[in-house]
Amino acid sequence: MSITAEEKTRIMKEFATKEGDTGSAEVQVAILSSRIATLTEHFKTHKKDNHGRRGLLKMVALRRKLLDYARSKDEARYQSLIQRLGLRR
Repeated sequence: MSITAEEKTRIMKEFATKEGDTGSAEVQVAILSSRIATLTEHFKTHKKDNHGRRGLLKMVALRRKLLDYARSKDEARYQSLIQRLGLRR
């Protein structure tokens, strides 16, 4: 259910704001979005996995908090991020 190390590295390179960036809001949101997409596919076949669903809801809430933080710091970077990830406002 989790993402692979190669996938995580690819996401970090794509969304990093500078060389070696692993903790910026953009990178964290991108990694969470990937994990959320993976879990969403998992729940299409495992409808009764309520314990995993709780984890999904926690990830969605964390992503929302990180997006709110990014928006408060720099609106242009926030807009660019949600456009690149294909998220709704």
